[in-house]
This record gives sequence, C-alpha cells and structure tokens, in this order.
Amino acid sequence: MCDVSTLLEDLDPSRLRPRLLDVLRDGYSAGQLTSDVVAGLTVGLVALPLAMAFGIASGTTPEAGLYTAIVGGLLVSALGGSRVQIGGPTGAFVVIVAGIIAQHGLSGLLMVTMMAGVLLVGLAVTGLGTAVKFIPRPILIGFTNGIAILIASTQIKDALGLAMGPLPGEFIARMEAYRHALPTTHGPAVAFTAASLAIILIVPRLLPRVPGAIVALLAGTAASMLMPGVVETVGSRFGGIPSGLPTFAVPQLRIDLILPLLPAALTVALLSAVESLLSATVADRMTGDVHNPHAELLAQGVANLLVPIVGGIPVTGAIARTATNVKAGAVSPVSGLVHAGTLLAVVLVAAPLARHIPMATLAAVLFVVAWNMGEWFEIPGVVRLGKTDRVVWLVTLALTVLADLTVAVEVGMVLAALLYVYRVSETSSVSIVTPEYIEEGQMHSLQLQDVPPYVSILRIHGPFLFGTTDKLALATRDLSQLQPIVIVRLRNMTAIDATGLYALESLADRLEQSGRHLLLCGAHDQPARMLRQANFVQHIGADNITPSVQHALNRAKEIHGSLMPHA
Repeated sequence: MCDVSTLLEDLDPSRLRPRLLDVLRDGYSAGQLTSDVVAGLTVGLVALPLAMAFGIASGTTPEAGLYTAIVGGLLVSALGGSRVQIGGPTGAFVVIVAGIIAQHGLSGLLMVTMMAGVLLVGLAVTGLGTAVKFIPRPILIGFTNGIAILIASTQIKDALGLAMGPLPGEFIARMEAYRHALPTTHGPAVAFTAASLAIILIVPRLLPRVPGAIVALLAGTAASMLMPGVVETVGSRFGGIPSGLPTFAVPQLRIDLILPLLPAALTVALLSAVESLLSATVADRMTGDVHNPHAELLAQGVANLLVPIVGGIPVTGAIARTATNVKAGAVSPVSGLVHAGTLLAVVLVAAPLARHIPMATLAAVLFVVAWNMGEWFEIPGVVRLGKTDRVVWLVTLALTVLADLTVAVEVGMVLAALLYVYRVSETSSVSIVTPEYIEEGQMHSLQLQDVPPYVSILRIHGPFLFGTTDKLALATRDLSQLQPIVIVRLRNMTAIDATGLYALESLADRLEQSGRHLLLCGAHDQPARMLRQANFVQHIGADNITPSVQHALNRAKEIHGSLMPHA
C-alpha cells in the first residue's frame, strides 16, 4: 500500500530550493564575494576556448557554444543544487549533437534539447533522477573512453589542415576519409597545432594558476593576425562571431518529430543527468559539501529548456570547469554567475578578435579535453576485475565508438541489469552449520569484542553494488564524527563490483587526507577476490585488511600505539 506521507515528502517543493538561496540566507560576506569573483573570472577565461570548440565540434557555430555557456552557466548556478557547479556545453554531447544535426538539422537539435529539458525537470520533481546511480562504473568508463576517442577523431582534420569535405558521421568512414586526405596535410596547421599543444601542457607546469588554453588561444590568435591567411581561422570558416546579445527565438515545435526524436532526447537527458551529478559529486569531494541532486537536475532541465531560445546546444555540469572553479577559490554559486558574466563581456567587447582564432588551436584544445575526460587510468582497474566487467566495458566502448551513442546507452542499461542479476546470483550459497563454523563466528561477533574509544566501526550489509554505494558516502559525509581509526566490517557484505570498489577507494583517500586510518575486516570469497584483483590490498596495505573484527581491533591497537607519543 502506498505511504501517502512518503509520497508527499518526495514531492516537497523545498527539495528543489537552489543552493544560491541558502548561501544568501546564511549570510554572504565581502570576503566570499571577492573569492567568488576571482574564481568566476578564472573559470570564465578557461571556458572561453572550450565553449567555442564544443560548438564547432558539435556541427554548429562557435557562438552557439558561447551562448550555451552564458545562458546555461547562469541558470545552473542560479537554480542548481551545488555550491560550485559550472554548467555549459561539454564533450559528452559533441558526438550525439553532431549526429542529430546531420539527421534532423538544427531545428531537430533545438527540439531534442528542449525535450531533454522537460525530461530532466520531470526527473527532478519526481525524485527519479537519483536512478542514474544505477549505472555501473565499467559502463560509465566505457562511455567516457568512447566519447573521448570520438572527440579526438573529429579534430584530426583541423589539426593537420587536411583539404577534405564534410566529415563522415561514422568512425570507420571518418578514419578512411582521413587516410585518403593525408597527402593534403598542411604544414603551418600542424605547426600551430603542435605549438598550441605545447603551450597548453607546459604553461600550467610553469605557472599553475594560468590557464594554458587561454595562453594558447591568445598566442595562436596573435600569430594568425601577424600571418593572415596562413591557416584556417574561425573567421575564414564561419565569418567570425556576432558582437552583441544573441537573437531570441522560440524554436518551432513539430509534433511529427516528437516520437522520432524521443530516443535522442532520452540520451541527452541521461547524459546530462549523469555528468552533472558526477560533476557535483566531484565538487563535494573537493569542498566537503553535499549537493542537492533534485535541485541540480531541475536547474539542468530549465537550462536545457531555455538555451535553445538563443540557438544553444545541450547543457550539463562540466567536471573540469567545476574543478577549476574550486581550485580558484570559489565558495558559492556566485562564482558561476561571474563566469557567465565574463563570457558575456567577451562576446560584447572582444567578439571581432575571435575571427582570428586558428582552427588548429581549437583542435589542440579539444585534443587535451579528450585526453583529460577519457579516464584512461581507470582501464587497468576494470581489466583486473574479471571477464564480466571487461566484457561490459569493452562492449560499451565499442558501441560508443563504432555504432551510435544512443545504442550504446540502451545496450549499456541492459548490460547494467544483467550485471546486477549476475552479481546477486554469485551471493547465493547453501551450507551446513558445523561446530567449526560456530566457533569461527565468535571472532566476527561484535558483542564479544571490546571496542576502544579511538575506533569507529561501519558495517556494510548485503550486496555493495552500483546503486547502493551512495549510502557509504552518506554515512561518512561528516568525517569529524569518526574516530582516528575506522573499521569497515564486510562480514555481511555478500558481493561487490567496480562501483563499490571505487566507493571504498574514495573513502580510503578521504580518511587518509583527514589523518585517519581505514581497516577492512571479514570479507567473504567474492569481495575478497575482487579486492585482490583490483589491487585494493596495495591501496591501503595488506596489514589493514584482516580476516575478522577481532583481528581488526588488534591491528587498530597496534596503529594507536604507534601514534601515541613515547615517553
């Protein structure tokens, strides 16, 4: 029977309250404003070349990317559930947006974006948006690997200055077209690309607070102005960027296209929800804050509903720009508003200069974006987890690159369900209770142990798989409530997957950063095997993974003794 009070609680409008209101209500100081202005200016400059590059790579125009960053960034910061989230166009949408435009034109893209906005608002209001946590980590890694490869593959033409027609939509056909066009490689374009890459990679090492992409953009623009006509620029391809405010126009709604465009809209909504909540989670880990997923999805929905009015492309939370925002000192959503204002000022004042930006420089920017978003360091961990996770990752990666992102999402969700069933089936067992089993159980019984005051014990009960790992993050949200030594009891954890392992690794890193120690105890066969395969034993040390809570308490006593000052 439905619990009416629970339903009313789920529909409570206060769940959708923007974090900006909380910040202003709690008191906003001049010092906080200064920090946010500095961070907003910094991330605004970082977003400038990215927004233009994403617009071009998506098959639209550089101003479409800029308008998306301005309007989308403003709405996400004003209405969102994170203190420091930066919204705008991202690499995740490049491939699917280009495909939609190729099949249905710009009007079809605007409809898809608005339909995705409606879906995101629905997810926020109903609370179903949290269902994105049911996507296993191997599938997410396969998506990001594949999207990164596709983004890089679309930039080879501009990076090499190849003389060729429009790029084929399919990856294999695109590579074949590149092979035929390779003899037309343009030396100056290659030189601009190489120099831009060097600047982007070297400048942050020498000057950590200076965005390498901005330096490359300025240097490339200056070089193209000194040597006009040497390489293709934004102006030679698009005629420059219009100066002034964008034209506001409500896209035409075509009823006959709603059903054909629905799969693409579902894909855009899912990608927007996943990337924005992942970005907000990354921000939480960096700041110690906890975002409101319902308000965040509402902001993403409203942004995607309104951005098409200025001819923009889909919006989501941008992980790299959000991380840059945090590192630059942001403390509230005001930094995101300043970021949008910075981009608007550039469009209003410096738009004529943008026509001189080399396409090769923007290609270099996207090469670095593709490399950074690929999560390549995660691949060895997935490979070590076993055949099932390897197959899921590889199938998702292959479908993303070789087929269609919509197909990859659909198949990925089916694989997620099958993977869940497989993991749960591994946990079933039937055995006879023997005297040895009863005696062994005494070592695992908490009732028979003396827990010292310097130890906190957490227990995980049941399968610790994708969709459940957020419970660990919630239980350990406030590390100040935990003692110097934290024992996670795995005696009743029947199974774990890549997402669960990632959650434990994140906890271990957070505890280490806070000066605390993590011990694991009592893992059964499947979890113990996964911990070994994932090299988690090396992550926290073999001595800190013990067979029982009794052994863990003994190990805690050793650690505590080593921490005590000696007479």
